[in-house]
Amino acid sequence: MASPSLVESAKLQAACQAVDNHVTPGVRRLGVGSGSTIVYAIERLKENRNDLHPDLVCIPTSFQSRMLLIEAGFRVGDLDEFPELDLAIDGADEIDAQLNAIKGGGAAHLREKVVAAAARSFILIADHRKDSKTLGEQWKKGIPIEVIPFAYNTVKAKIEQLADSTDLAKGAYSAPAPRAHLRMATAKAGPVVTDSGNLILDADFGLIRDPLKLLGVLKMLPGVVEVGLFCGMANKAYFGLADGSTTCRMPC
Repeated sequence: MASPSLVESAKLQAACQAVDNHVTPGVRRLGVGSGSTIVYAIERLKENRNDLHPDLVCIPTSFQSRMLLIEAGFRVGDLDEFPELDLAIDGADEIDAQLNAIKGGGAAHLREKVVAAAARSFILIADHRKDSKTLGEQWKKGIPIEVIPFAYNTVKAKIEQLADSTDLAKGAYSAPAPRAHLRMATAKAGPVVTDSGNLILDADFGLIRDPLKLLGVLKMLPGVVEVGLFCGMANKAYFGLADGSTTCRMPC
């Protein structure tokens, strides 16, 4: 297992490579994701400031990335004013061979998906631990599902009934009996509450053989706001490796 310092170095390398290759002077509207790897991307943006478009506007996906961008001196906007973006860069909890991704470990996947969908190009950055042939190989915490508070228990029950039904999700995952739990906060009492005021269910489906099929079924459950499966959205992914190098991959 890679040491913490090697992991952080891998994140740094992936972030720098993606920013250097894609945030060119022609990029004026940039979506900026959330998470630990994005911290390095924002630092790289700051280092490259003189090479960026003078009117660059960054659209953050979370309070975390918003504050980091403001502290770095970047102009921050929102999708109300800038509904179309040139580029979006974000991290991921796991990425498969087709560049489908699991996101939402930081409970920001609703806004992350909206921003990614608004961009002409979507780039993922991650360290080598997040690279998998099939989703669920590395990420064992389940699929993050954002739900309205009123419906979380009903949605939880519906998810756990999927194994006993003949619905369209059959064959999409390996778990014989999916399980979901409400994500609880670690520094305070009570559940995690998203930036949009919703709750998070983490649902374990085992290996995700057909992410798009599973996404469709989960999105149809009343009360579900968004699912942390990003299917067919990424144009390219950069992985920082333990030896300090970076590899780049496009969808298979």
